[in-house]
Amino acid sequence: MAKILEQDTQGVRLDKWLWAVRLYKTRALAREMVQGGKVHYNGQRCKPSKLVEIGGSVRLAQGFDEKLITVTKLLEKRVAAPIAVTCYEETEQSKQKREENALARKNNAFFAPHPDHKPDKKQRRELMKLKAR
Repeated sequence: MAKILEQDTQGVRLDKWLWAVRLYKTRALAREMVQGGKVHYNGQRCKPSKLVEIGGSVRLAQGFDEKLITVTKLLEKRVAAPIAVTCYEETEQSKQKREENALARKNNAFFAPHPDHKPDKKQRRELMKLKAR
């Protein structure tokens, strides 16, 4: 089983923890997200080497969604998904916001045009003429 750190004095690098609890697929991707400002620890932008502690809050972007989670356990090694989910807790506000955004995206898809086929060459020329005006 993976090494779970129980002491509050020790910490784990933020990028390593994000990867270990399966919030990002690779550690390199986790590092890029932290460096790009997509991940905030305790409300502040930080470096990938920031030490994560139990009770810290992490706000991260995943695709169109944003999660606000609280650290409950520290991990150094990547673990199975059922174990990884127990290492953090998502806030209720975050869950509600994600559900509202998903519903809004779903409702917006109904109004977007979905043609049956691609326009042919003549139709593309006509579209380009319309856009050029």
